[in-house]
Parts: sequence; C-alpha cells; structure tokens
Amino acid sequence: MSIKLSKYRRVANWVGEGLIRPELHSFGLQVGIWLPWKSTLGFSQILCHTKGIRPKKLSSSSSGKRLSINVTHAQLSEQHFMKWVDFVGSLRHSLFSVVINKLFPSYTLIVAKNSAAGDFTTIQSAIDSLPFLNLVRVVIKVKAGVYTEKVNIPPLKSFITIEGAGADKTIVQWGDTAKTIGARGQHIGTFNSATFAVNSLFFIAKNITFKNTTPLPKRGEVGVQAVAFRISGDTAAFLGCRFLGAQDTLYDHLGRHYYKECYIEGSVDFIFGNALSLYEGCHVHAIAQNLGALTAQGRATLLDDTGFSFVYCKVTGSGALYLGRAWGTFSRVVFAYTYMDNIILPTGWYNWGDPNREM
Repeated sequence: MSIKLSKYRRVANWVGEGLIRPELHSFGLQVGIWLPWKSTLGFSQILCHTKGIRPKKLSSSSSGKRLSINVTHAQLSEQHFMKWVDFVGSLRHSLFSVVINKLFPSYTLIVAKNSAAGDFTTIQSAIDSLPFLNLVRVVIKVKAGVYTEKVNIPPLKSFITIEGAGADKTIVQWGDTAKTIGARGQHIGTFNSATFAVNSLFFIAKNITFKNTTPLPKRGEVGVQAVAFRISGDTAAFLGCRFLGAQDTLYDHLGRHYYKECYIEGSVDFIFGNALSLYEGCHVHAIAQNLGALTAQGRATLLDDTGFSFVYCKVTGSGALYLGRAWGTFSRVVFAYTYMDNIILPTGWYNWGDPNREM
C-alpha cells in the first residue's frame, strides 16, 4: 500500500519530536532507522515496527469486515494512520532519548596517508568497513593530510563521527560539478556533486575541512553548482569545521543540524537546502566577484518546520550580496547578533522573481 506523506499535514507538527519528515518519503521513512525498501506491511505497521511501538487496538472495521458504502479503503487507511499519529504524539518522546544508550560501546578507526600509521588510507574505505546497519558510535579519526576522494555515507550507517587533526590540517577534497558526466553518461546534478555526502542519522564532524576544488564560476556560466558537503540525515552536528567552495558550497539538505564555530566560504547560494539548522558563532565568508547570495533556503509550505538561524556569527568577504534568495515559496532565514561587512545589499533579500514570496 502506497501512501504519500504529504497528505498528512498534521505529521509536520512533530518535526521537533523527530518522528517523521514529510520531505523524506522519497528517501525512506526516518523513524528511528531509515527504511529505503518497500514493505508489504501496512503503513501503520511499518512505523510501529521501526520504533517498537504498538498503537492502540484499531476498530473492528480493520479486522476484515466489509467496509460501509460511504467509507473507501483510502479513507480507512487515513483514519488508522492518524490514530497511530495521535498515539505516538501523546508519548512526547524524542529521538535523543531513544539513542542515548546507543552511544556506547563505541570504537575508533584511524585513517592516515601512510598505511603503517592507521587502519585505512581513505575515509571511504573506513566507512565501507562498517556493518550495513550500524547502531553504535564509531569515531573515524583522520590524520593530517589532503585526502582527494569522494565520500558517501549511506542511510543505514548511523552514529559516525569524522574527526580531523584540525580544520587547517585535515582536508577532504574533490572537484565535481552539476554538469560532471556520471557513470551512465549523464550529468550528475547538484545533489551528487558533493565531495562529502551524509545520508544517515546522528552524524558528527569535528576539526576537518570539506572542499570542492571547482574554481569560481564565470558570470552567467551554468551547470557549475559544486557542493563541498551535503547533509541529508537528521540530528547532525559540526564543530570547528570548514566548508570551502564557490557556488552551492554547503547543501544543508534535510534534517535538524547544529553548526558551532564553523567557517563557510562561497559565492552564490553557498548555504542552501531545506533543513532546520542553527549556525552559532560561525564565520560566513563571501568570495563573489560581483553579485551573490549567502543563502537559498527551500521551505516550500507554511507547514514545513524548517529554516536557517545564524546567531553570533560573522559575515565577511567581497562582492555585493543578498542575505538570501527565496528558493522556496516560504523561505525562512534569520540573522541575529551577527556582524556584517559592508557587502550586503540594502534590500537584503531577493524574492527569486516572485513577489508572492515576499512577506
């Protein structure tokens, strides 16, 4: 049975409880663990199975009795689903309370340029060594050096920490753009251009640089979106990291994320996506040669509990920049207690050519 989550708007109210993100239906359900596969179970059964929760006994109409003429299967499915939603919502639990015991035991892997100094010579090989479904904290310590590789963490490899020897000492870099030709002979697109991509839960990065080496695009050049880092998993934290690129540097795609004392560099839309993220004490640096934008937030509806908040940050650099462009119809970005160089356009924001996006 296939049900589009977008039909159940009430679910979006519990984004803060970590239950369901409506946008994630194309990636799998993010309820405790990801479910990238299809199931023959009913939708309510799938959700309960992943959390180990059983809803209250449903009405007798679900036991095989013939439906009344005025009730369709779709309506009955929605009724059952909303009963489960009400049940889980009443628990008022959080993802963090569920996983606190999963942080231990933990173990450490070492990545080093010299094979004699560590367990692996590439970050991807260290990630590949982990179980298909990882449920314990794994700290991957990456020694000083420049690691020229493209890294991807799949959805079920959660609880991974990547820790460098210092953001100026440990660098992961690659040079793909949206128009790079992939294995199937087609452009890989912005989503797949990321040097480092995370699709799993509870990711942490500390003291490391993520870089896309693509040079600053020429004015009017197309297909040059070049992501240094993409985060598509929930509950992630970044401490003392650097994100270096030009156009579309940091793809803050989906989930709840926390950035503390990070450095983010780019020219156009270099912090973009539809996550719910807090940037605290971060340095945002523009390298635009002319017109640019710091952010492009993708909030599409009033029900999306998403947005970017910059608190006690610093904005420096070159060019003439908007604080943000309204990528989504209800794009939401806040700058508070933040220093800004004299590079911000007086208008502040750009409506992406659609006056309806102005508040």
